[in-house]
Parts: sequence; C-alpha cells; structure tokens
Amino acid sequence: MVTFIPTRPGPLADVPSFSRAIGGAESNVACAMAALGHSARWVSRVGADSFGECVLAGIAGYGVDVSTVQRDPSRPTGVYFRTAADRGTGAHEVAYYRAGSAASAMSAANVDMKAVRECRVLHLSGITAALSQECRELLWRLTAPDTGRPLISFDVNYRPALWRGTDAARPLLELARRADIVFVGEDEAEEVWGVTGGPEAIRGVLPEPGVLVVKQGASGATALYRTTGGPAVGPAHRVHEPTAPVNAVAHRTFEPAPTVTAVSPTGAGDSFAAGYLSATLRGLPLRQRLRHGHLLAAATLTTPTDLAPPPTRAHADHLAALDDAAWGRLRLAPGWTQAARAPEEANTP
Repeated sequence: MVTFIPTRPGPLADVPSFSRAIGGAESNVACAMAALGHSARWVSRVGADSFGECVLAGIAGYGVDVSTVQRDPSRPTGVYFRTAADRGTGAHEVAYYRAGSAASAMSAANVDMKAVRECRVLHLSGITAALSQECRELLWRLTAPDTGRPLISFDVNYRPALWRGTDAARPLLELARRADIVFVGEDEAEEVWGVTGGPEAIRGVLPEPGVLVVKQGASGATALYRTTGGPAVGPAHRVHEPTAPVNAVAHRTFEPAPTVTAVSPTGAGDSFAAGYLSATLRGLPLRQRLRHGHLLAAATLTTPTDLAPPPTRAHADHLAALDDAAWGRLRLAPGWTQAARAPEEANTP
C-alpha cells in the first residue's frame, strides 16, 4: 500500500498534511530481509496507477525482486492513513482504503505460484487473508501440506478494521495451524480467539506449528517448540523445521526485550519477524533468533515510519551475543542503529 503518515500528532480530522511512504506487512518483511543481506522477492498485485509505481519503486529500492508483481488496469493500489499515536491508546486511528484494490483480487489463478514457491522461506500474513475470499483461498493453497513446499512463516497480524462483517477467528486459526513458524501477539490472540493465560494457553489452540513465537509487548517474546531429540533448532544448513509429531518433547524459551525509547510502534511486528527469520536462515540458535527479532523491532520502534534501516549484521550479532546482564542494560533510543560506541553503552541515560 501507499501509506500516509501525519506530519504531527493528533486525530486524523485535525492533521493538516501527511508524508507519503510505503507499507504492508509482507512487503515490510521483504524489505527488511533484503536490507539484512538476504535475497527477497515480493509477489503481489498493484494498480496500473502512480501509487502502484510508487510502491514498486520503493520496495525495489531496498533490493527486493518485484519482477513478478502484476499491474491491474481495472483496480487501484490500496492506500491507508494512520495517526502517529500508539496503537495501545484510544487516540490511534487507521483508515484503510483497500476494498476493491488490486491486491484484494489476488488468487491462485493470477499469481505466479512458481515464483511464490521458489524460496527457502515463504512469509504470509493474516492481513492478506482479510482482503477477500480469493485471498484466503490463495493462502489456503499455499499452506497445503506438501513435502516440497518451503518453510511457511505466518504472522497472524489481526486487524479488526479489515475483517468487519467477516469472521476472522476461524480462517486465521486454520491458516496458522498449517504453518511451520507462527508469530502472534499475546494481546491479539486474546482479541481474535479469546485466549488468555499466556503463551502456553495459546499453544493449546495452536499445537501443530513446529515453532510458535508469542510476542509479549515490551516484556519480550516466548518461543514454544518441539523436538523428538537432538538440538531443538537445526544446524546451520537446515532451515526447515517440520511440524513435530504429537509425541515430541516440548520446549519453551523466553527472551526479554531491551528497553526502547519508542517513536511509533507501526511495523515493529514485521521487523521482529524479519529479524527472527534472518537469524533462522543463518542457522543461529533459537535464543539468538529471538534477540535478532527484538533488535529489528527496536530499529523500527525508534523511527516514525513502517521501515527503518537495520543495524549492521556485525552490530546486531554483537548485541545478540551479550550476556544476560549486558543485554538487560541495553537502552535503545532513536539513532541507535548508527551508534559507533560500545553497543551496550549506546544511548544509555
């Protein structure tokens, strides 16, 4: 989508002007992955209009392959407006204009399925599922059990405004159950499925995925995973973590988030997914995967836009390798990704 970001805080009715950017859950992840040095492809549809050209140019500017994105001459590119306020406050507003958009018409008949499947990791989102029945059917087909399919990553990304008049609970649950890695916020699991009681309760309704990552806001994130023996996370050459059998041993890893001086939360969940998936592709231990997720989320939290320049790989690796005490002392403020001082001391009050 094209995103319009207010030039000052306040209700949309009171904001006199906006700056233009690009946004979208899957494209955010693709851009972040490319910025982290991975090969990334974004497969979608945009309108044959100026906003579509803006989206393609912006995403391609990150080094993402957009060669299979189709231009729809009869449907527009989606746009949305948002306030600068935190999603957790009553002042936050999001206005979506996506009904009848080019992306909402995606289906297995008009999407390059070969291009979608030619990857090591296929990242999908519940936002796409919300756009139309055709989109839900496309995701259902992409998540179908198949020995040759790539690792399926699914971010629940529940957005009530996109599901008005449509039941979200069942399709999001069914899609999540077919994935290998699932990202879900503790708060959104309660909102969409009515699940309370923390990560273990969420695991109770999502027992199938090999890895379930529950984001717990500023406190951190918990990964629940299963293994039948040996290392819980495969060695560097193994990316695919197949769904474990029902008699697998269950494991739980919690990793606290560093203290962050947040500017805007929008896009932080997408950045978390990108950091986690990048570390997965690199074969890093699960704890490091969670920390890289936190660091990428912190990069976005400390900027006003949906995407932010990530820290260098060396900088992120250094931070992710800190001992628990040093990690707990981290204070990440705007500009931290460019800090040249010792990372554990940078931006510390």
